[in-house]
Amino acid sequence: MVSSDSRASRPPRPRGRPRSFDRATALEKALMAFWENGYEATSVSDLTRAMDIGAPSLYAAFGDKRSLFEEVVQVYGARYGAFTERALAEEPTARAAVERTLREAAVEYTAPGRPTAASSSTRPPTAPPRRSSGPCASGATRTSRRSKAVSGPTSPRVSCRRRPTPPRSPGTPGR
Repeated sequence: MVSSDSRASRPPRPRGRPRSFDRATALEKALMAFWENGYEATSVSDLTRAMDIGAPSLYAAFGDKRSLFEEVVQVYGARYGAFTERALAEEPTARAAVERTLREAAVEYTAPGRPTAASSSTRPPTAPPRRSSGPCASGATRTSRRSKAVSGPTSPRVSCRRRPTPPRSPGTPGR
């Protein structure tokens, strides 16, 4: 007879079918796709084609495109960007650390297999731009204040203010 203690010590089995792809390999392929095309220009379809997986597998394994990108940036920093931290920790002066960083960056970013100058973007993957929408989208500055309601907790209140325009000199026509 099997005791209940032995069943409790086993880790739970993952739900669904087992993955039919190697996660690390898929992340490396996604990294190259983002690096070559940039975040905005890389569609989910581009990612599934590059990673050689279906869209449902991508979403099940990584969540959405932004979550995949955030994981790719972590992998990128660990694999391709670690030379900066090493140089800062190991070199005796800031000048020597910067020189070493530049030398190692040139070697790392021009290594075979990296996106080339012919690609649309030769820089490593960068964060997607945050888009502003609503009343503050057209050049206004967004400010946030907390206001206390009479009967409730604090809640954010967002207001927009226009950037000040420079004063016009007398006799200058208006806009």
